[in-house]
Amino acid sequence: MNWLVVAAHPDDEVLGAGGTISKLIGEGHRLAVALMCKSVSVRSNVSKTLFDDMTRAMKFLGVQQIFHADFPNICMNTVPHLELVQFVESCIRDWEAQVLVTHHPGDTNIDHRETGKAVNAACRLFQRTEGVLPLRELLYMEIPSSTEWTLNPADCPFRPNTFVRIGKEGLEKKLSALCEYSGVMRQYPHPRSTEAITGLAAYRGAQAGIDYAEAFECVFRSII
Repeated sequence: MNWLVVAAHPDDEVLGAGGTISKLIGEGHRLAVALMCKSVSVRSNVSKTLFDDMTRAMKFLGVQQIFHADFPNICMNTVPHLELVQFVESCIRDWEAQVLVTHHPGDTNIDHRETGKAVNAACRLFQRTEGVLPLRELLYMEIPSSTEWTLNPADCPFRPNTFVRIGKEGLEKKLSALCEYSGVMRQYPHPRSTEAITGLAAYRGAQAGIDYAEAFECVFRSII
């Protein structure tokens, strides 16, 4: 199966799905990551070598392909929606993606929102382009310190309904990959601390009756 994780910023892919990425690759799936922004310049304590950090983290997890655009950080709402959609569509075609994982479109971070909306639109690519097969599945991931801040009651919050067991080994790989990003991990009780990420994995696992898990919201799944 060809999986494509579409994330707004470097580190989002690991925060939301690092354990699942490692698990899927270990099971023989092909997995690529598409990043909408190369930098996160407005965030404090971020490494000046962010792109190199991302390359190391992806290599550690075994990601086979990285696509990247250079849309403006925390300003993706100023970019024409069509441009965002077309980038995602190009990644779907190039990777022959069958499953997409991306941000919840109700996330509080504006770049996460715009990425989620662009992926939603790109899911219809097969209806507009000959030779492109329909996607089998679309999943939304959760990003600690962002997704849980969807406080506006008018926004539909993240509602996990799919739990991927990553186990202790997958959790450790996720944490190790995050440590490749200088300035991303924080001290507890920040949501991006080792303790908080471990606690979230334990909580999501307990919801599903397993040890450690990452949670997703499945939007659709086609059974062939």
